[in-house]
Amino acid sequence: MEPSAVIDLAREALWITILVSAPLLGVTLVIGLAIGVVQAATSINEMTLSFIPKLVALAGAIVLFGNWQIALLVDYVRGIYERIPGFFL
Repeated sequence: MEPSAVIDLAREALWITILVSAPLLGVTLVIGLAIGVVQAATSINEMTLSFIPKLVALAGAIVLFGNWQIALLVDYVRGIYERIPGFFL
């Protein structure tokens, strides 16, 4: 297996990881910032207050983006399986 193939495979794996995790992390970040602003404005310093809204938003994001994420991962794994014979030449 050539070093360029390994580097290409690792680069693609990192890119897929970013694409799959970005929507979930982005939704959680936005909800966390919004709740943080509300907590700062109202002087409510309860740490557990932001947990449930983040959890609900994350579940909604999984419902919205889940099919796309699964399709992306399946296409990536199929591509790896198709490249297996070329790895050992």
